[in-house]
Amino acid sequence: MKNAQNNYRIHSMELGPMENFVYLIHDHATDTAAIVDPAWEVSEMLDFADTRGIQITDILLTHSHHDHINGLQQTLEHCDAKIHLLKPEADFWGQHLEQPVLHHCGDEISIGESRINVLHTPGHTPGSACYHIGSDLIAGDTLFVFGCGRCDLAGGDPETMFQTLKKMKTQLPASTLLHPGHNYAPQSPTSTMESQCQGNPFLHFEQPADFVKYRMQVHDKIRDTPYHAVSKEEACQAIK
Repeated sequence: MKNAQNNYRIHSMELGPMENFVYLIHDHATDTAAIVDPAWEVSEMLDFADTRGIQITDILLTHSHHDHINGLQQTLEHCDAKIHLLKPEADFWGQHLEQPVLHHCGDEISIGESRINVLHTPGHTPGSACYHIGSDLIAGDTLFVFGCGRCDLAGGDPETMFQTLKKMKTQLPASTLLHPGHNYAPQSPTSTMESQCQGNPFLHFEQPADFVKYRMQVHDKIRDTPYHAVSKEEACQAIK
């Protein structure tokens, strides 16, 4: 998918048994790229880059769950790339990585002439990150099309997730295009923030207690993938 300025392109592949997306952020000016969350049959994306003369220089991790990083070693063996992740995620993960680049919220990563902003979006894990470039947001397991990441796994926290999503809802432009970590969408695998604010039940709640109840007690009993849009009235009715 090309951006409006045409200086970078985001390529995506759905790989593995959990419908994971692996992304390649390709800077056109230099034919360099960052691969995001290398996992599963990652060789397909590596071969894709090789056949087009694209050099993968960086690896961006949204978080450290196995289904998003199980192709990391294969990627490192294939190309000389720097690993990027948030420091809180590195602390949570506890994995020894050789000279990773540890980030804080607000840092900027340069891929050729393209600039990627690092957002700290905890809730699914303590150091979950989203990567914002141009009008595109690669969101990992923080936000899905009409869904959000689980908070009942190690490191998850629903109250924190509520605050993260509230911040994203209010601070990201309506035109921001969401690229989620899994393909749980009914139709298009991407969506605008405007559509998410209208139809994502996790963005409807005003009180943290209501969000926590819906995320932890209600959602998994009444919804299954693919996730469809839910109105605010339907979401609020579900927790009564």
